[in-house]
Amino acid sequence: MLVDINYWAVAVATLSTMAVGSIWYAPKVFGNYWMRVAKVDDSGERGAVGPILTTLIVSFISAWVLAIAAQVAWTALGGSYLLIAVTTGIMLWAGFTAARFITHDVFEGRPAGLTILNIAHEFVTVVVMALIIGVWPPAGTV
Repeated sequence: MLVDINYWAVAVATLSTMAVGSIWYAPKVFGNYWMRVAKVDDSGERGAVGPILTTLIVSFISAWVLAIAAQVAWTALGGSYLLIAVTTGIMLWAGFTAARFITHDVFEGRPAGLTILNIAHEFVTVVVMALIIGVWPPAGTV
């Protein structure tokens, strides 16, 4: 079975993760809190190129998987492509992202506030990606 994907929507959804993260972790939003509780050193010694490239790669994978899952769900269930994409995104976030973050953070003894901050960021990121994918379905599907 071939699954139709709008790769332009996937590309825009990928880039949207950078925008959401840049705003979310800005010092005046949640960045200062995040650096303090996650014990992130902002001395600049580490560099940002590696983390940004990694983020782009994994964000593409996330957007691609979300687009596939939304298309499969829409094919099976029909209805509003946008609603299917957002619902699929939220279900994937809850079942995989949030659940795994919570499990790892509990075992690593991370502060609950950090866990909530990070899973909330992932929720917003996934919803934005799902909105982009949902309003821009593959040609000929809706």
